[in-house]
Amino acid sequence: MGLIVQKFGGTSVGSAEKIQNAANRAIAEKQKGHDVVVVVSAMGKSTDALVNLAAEITSEPSRREMDMLLSTGEQVTISLLAMALQEKGYDAVSYTGWQAGVRTEAVHGNARITDIDITAIRSQLAEGRITVVAGFQGVTEDGGITTLGRGGSDTTAVALAAALEADKCDIYTDVPGVFTTDPRYVRSARKLAGISYDEMLELANLGAGVLHPRAVEFAKNYQVPLEVRSSTEHEAGTLIEEESSMEQNLIVRGIAFEDQITRVSVTGLASGLTTLSTIFTALAKRNINVDIIIQTQSDDGEADISFSVKTEDAAQTVAVLEEYKNALDYEKIETERKLAKVSIVGSGMVSNPGVAADMFAVLAEKNVQVKMVSTSEIKVSAVVSENDMVKAVEALHNAFELSKQPSAV
Repeated sequence: MGLIVQKFGGTSVGSAEKIQNAANRAIAEKQKGHDVVVVVSAMGKSTDALVNLAAEITSEPSRREMDMLLSTGEQVTISLLAMALQEKGYDAVSYTGWQAGVRTEAVHGNARITDIDITAIRSQLAEGRITVVAGFQGVTEDGGITTLGRGGSDTTAVALAAALEADKCDIYTDVPGVFTTDPRYVRSARKLAGISYDEMLELANLGAGVLHPRAVEFAKNYQVPLEVRSSTEHEAGTLIEEESSMEQNLIVRGIAFEDQITRVSVTGLASGLTTLSTIFTALAKRNINVDIIIQTQSDDGEADISFSVKTEDAAQTVAVLEEYKNALDYEKIETERKLAKVSIVGSGMVSNPGVAADMFAVLAEKNVQVKMVSTSEIKVSAVVSENDMVKAVEALHNAFELSKQPSAV
């Protein structure tokens, strides 16, 4: 007998029929003798509907009141799922995030979990009840309701699994697992049987939307086995663990990509030890995430720097740099929009030199110009034109033979 945490996203509980299906999934694990905790998101597009409703009231709602509003979405789902389980003859109880003991920092809209008091959930499991918990939400030390931001329900599920020392955490979604790349763009994309935490974390940070990076970090830090599974098909998904025991002969495990990237170039910067810290401290204070950074130094002591940001942050980035013009003493700022980032990821790259060279050779053959590059031990990222993004992904997917089923090790 073990403990299983299940998580169902909004599309997996978007109707009464889908809630019944989630209930059946929980019952199936209960019938195997497991204790079961189910974490759910708000139904379908209900969070978007609440955001739109607030917009009809005010153009600048307070972040506190938005958390109060948005946290109601999950409350609808947990109560309906508990009712569905009870109707099927199973004892169940629903808990909001704060009732479940999820404590967070006092940051509205994007809070981080600081602690979980599992006393209440443990007592319900001891009584044999399936416990249904609202994802995406928590409470501060002084009782304020918070939400966890994008991917918050994934994070709730993995954090609960860690706190409860669960045997496994199953993430049910509208896709059957983690693919070598997004199958909506590359038809030959293949579902992976397994992948390591580090590889999944890189893919999630680089644009793969199947799991939120914060959830993967929790899983890695607390060694929680994750499986991404289909909420509609009864088949094995993708197992995420410390070292994947499957598909070990793959050098590149997957390809991630994202568009809406802008390159910001600052030329003629005054040379100085504090120049870089001034730029990136100022941007960090405005919560602007900077990705790839390239610096060049000229013979006359001046420096040029280029870095990438999300296009939605480009205008604010330029405004911040202009605000610090006197301190930085640069000549000009230039931006290049309509860019994309394409990344290959695989732990096998550590012991196989030449993978980056192979990647650039493939892109050159397809006449894809590489504008910026970033590397780590298990990934290589290239910034290219948005128009070349899909072509680059398809070419790399073919070149590294990711559509082929791996041979047995």
